[in-house]
This record gives sequence, structure tokens and C-alpha cells, in this order.
Amino acid sequence: MAQGKFRVGITRDNLKPDGKPIFSESAFRILDDAGIEYEFLPEFEPELTPETAAKYDALAVMLAKVTRKTVSGPDRRLKLIARFGVGYDTVDVPACTENGVILAITPDGVRRPVAMAALTFVLMLAQKVMTKDRITREGRWSERMNHFGTGLSGRVLGSIGVGNIGSELFRLAMPFGMKHLACDPYITPESVAPLGVKLVDLDTLFRDSDFLCVNCPLSDETRKLVGPRQFSLMKPTAYFINTARGPIVDETALYDTLRNNRIAGAGIDVFEQEPVSPGNPLLKLDNIIVTPHHICLTDECINTVAASVFGACRDLAKSRVPKYVVNQEVLGRVPYFHR
Repeated sequence: MAQGKFRVGITRDNLKPDGKPIFSESAFRILDDAGIEYEFLPEFEPELTPETAAKYDALAVMLAKVTRKTVSGPDRRLKLIARFGVGYDTVDVPACTENGVILAITPDGVRRPVAMAALTFVLMLAQKVMTKDRITREGRWSERMNHFGTGLSGRVLGSIGVGNIGSELFRLAMPFGMKHLACDPYITPESVAPLGVKLVDLDTLFRDSDFLCVNCPLSDETRKLVGPRQFSLMKPTAYFINTARGPIVDETALYDTLRNNRIAGAGIDVFEQEPVSPGNPLLKLDNIIVTPHHICLTDECINTVAASVFGACRDLAKSRVPKYVVNQEVLGRVPYFHR
């Protein structure tokens, strides 16, 4: 371990405009009780620098990128990247592993909030909430009988991925009496049987789903996984929902599909380029609900995530293996603890 006290740097995108943390300050008790020093980085760094990696034993990271350059400096003190969230497409995982840096994520904090976000889109789209809001505001009361919603009983809820979030989505949706379909090459039919989930291939999932949700991580395997062909298989009455990562979907294909009303609508929280440009043509369509990659953000979500991030820092400071380590292979090569 590094000489002196264990030090944690927290990226400044975890601060509100008024300078207060976005999470409850009670989360700092985890670090205080462990005698850990911590501070917010003095400046926002879109890409964390080698100089920053030389100052801290652990970095608590929200949006900043962690590159090979970050973790390859000759004076690196950094041992842990603890990410606020479950995705890690902004982190060069092989570089972390090669340099003995542990990457930990926080699935315990996002499981319920992101699943609730996907279900929120399902309910809003099914009830045509945005359309009904618009005609009410515009004084078009007489049109209300023209906009019937879609009942959920017997409809098909589909998910690309049945991991941490996908399984929670099906668990939350069970009272609605929907049929559950999913595509996930990394799980077994037996593991999802208690959730009433039937595993199918990707084409069948797109063809049969009434509400299709993306719940898989972004990787080389899933980048542009959803494109023109997949959208062409969907029912004209179906809805598409993405609360995972924007680049999983070919955004041009999504736009063409919605513009030509080949599906009923979409709920989108993530985009290929973020922040999304005001000129993005998706924003001009009236059959899509859009949110700024934050629909899941609640006090419960961010406080649980912060506790998980700081818990990982505490565990490493105490020579314990943090929970939810992504690059497990690094654990046998670092001298901080014995597994």
C-alpha cells in the first residue's frame, strides 16, 4: 500500500452547481469511519490525467474517461477506479488490468432505479401520456377519445439482456400479466424460469415483443446491435425502449423507423452522442419520449451508488477485495491483499 493515509479523489461531475455533492453527505461517513482522506478533484477532467492518478489510491468516477494514459504514468499511485454506475465503456479495462488497477462498479445501486426507468417508459408509452398531455395543454379536449392506450395484460415484454437490470425489470413487471421474452447468450433458461422468462433468438425477440427494452452493456459485441434489419421485424404497434447505451442502436435507423411510423413509438434515455445535439432529428418527432441519460436518477439511486463506491474504496483501504470487481483477473496480481 502507499505510504501515508489512503486517499480518494472524487470527480467534480459529482457536484451540483451550488458546489454540494449530488448524493447525501452522509455517504462520506463510510470514508470517515475508515480514516480515509478524500477530496473532490480541483477541476473537471474529461479524461483523467496521469498526474491525477499519481495523487490518489482510488478515484470515484462518474463521467470522466479512464484511458491507458491515465493508468500508465511512472508515478501512478492509483489502485482502484470505483465507478458511479454499472456501465464501464468509458474505462480502458485492459489497460487497467495490465497496470494492476482494479475496476469496481455499482450494480447494487442501479438495479432497481434503471429497471424502474425502463418500466416508466413502458407505462408512459402504453398510456400515451405525452400525447394526452399535449392535447390537454393545447385545448384539444374533444380529441381525447382518439388516443386509446395499450393494455398490458397478455402483451409481450421483451429484453435484450437478462442480467442485473433486465431480471429486475421482469420482476417489477410481473403484476401486469405480461408475457416475458428475452435474448441473452450468457444465461440459461433455468436461471430465468422463476421470472417467467422465455429465452429466444434476437430475431424472434424483435418480431414478437410489444415493448422491447435494451438492457445489455455496450461492448464490441453489442455496438450497433440494433439496426435497420431488427427494426424491420417489429410490429407496427410495438414500442422500443433504450435505457442502456446509445451506441448499441443505429440512431439513423431508429429515426427512419419512427419518422415513417413503422413502429408505434419509443422511449430513449441514451444517445450515440452525448450531450445530445439540439439539432438531433429524433428530438423533432412526436412519437418518442426522450430524457437526458438520467431518467433513473433519484435520491435512492445516487445515495445507494455513492455508498457502494465508497464501500469499494474502504474495502481496498482495509486490504479487502471490493465488491463487483469487473477485471477479476487483476486480483491475483496485485499485492494489496490475498483472495
